[in-house]
Parts: sequence; C-alpha cells; structure tokens
Amino acid sequence: MKFVLCTAVLAVICYNVKSTETVVEPKVQVFSEGPGEFGTGNRLICKVSGFHPPNIAIDLMEDGKPISGADQTDLSFKKGWSFHITKHAPFTPMENRNYTCRVTHGSIRKLYVWEPNM
Repeated sequence: MKFVLCTAVLAVICYNVKSTETVVEPKVQVFSEGPGEFGTGNRLICKVSGFHPPNIAIDLMEDGKPISGADQTDLSFKKGWSFHITKHAPFTPMENRNYTCRVTHGSIRKLYVWEPNM
C-alpha cells in the first residue's frame, strides 16, 4: 500500500512540475526605422516579445535569404519571465522583393512580412 501511495504522490508531483512550464507564443512586429521608400537605405526591425520559454531564433530575410549585417539585442525578461528581443539590419527596400522576419520558437516556425505602407 505504501508503495502505491508513494508512486501516486510522485506521479502528481511530476505532473505538476511538467505542467508549470507554460509555452507562450511570441508577439512579433516587423517595421522599418524610417518610412518605407523603395531605393532608399533604411533599417528593418523585428521586435519579438511576450514569449516563454526563451529558446528562440530570429532571421531577417530578403526573398527567403538572410540579410547580412543583422544585429540582435540581448535577451531580456520582464516580471513573470516574459522574454523579449529585437533583431535589426540595414536594408534598401526594392520593389517586387519580400522582406520577412522568420521566428522559430521551440518547434514552431512562422514568417512575418514587412509592409512598406506606401
């Protein structure tokens, strides 16, 4: 009987420890530093916030290829272990090109498109 009781208590503890690690999807904003003018140098910015756990990868892309010269802030967190990070790169937007931010959080990968608002 003691063995069954100990096993049941251990199972409840393990379940509670595993279920406390909540996965929260990131909120993603893709924008440019200046107005989106084709042919004019700018900076593409991808702000990723409100996610947990902190395992994340961010890629800035032009037509599916990484943009060179990208830089990233340090991973930071707020109260409640909500993480945030920003990646940015210089770019010159050209007409008929796609600019995206690819975010991989855990096993989920999503693309977010920059809209030039022209």
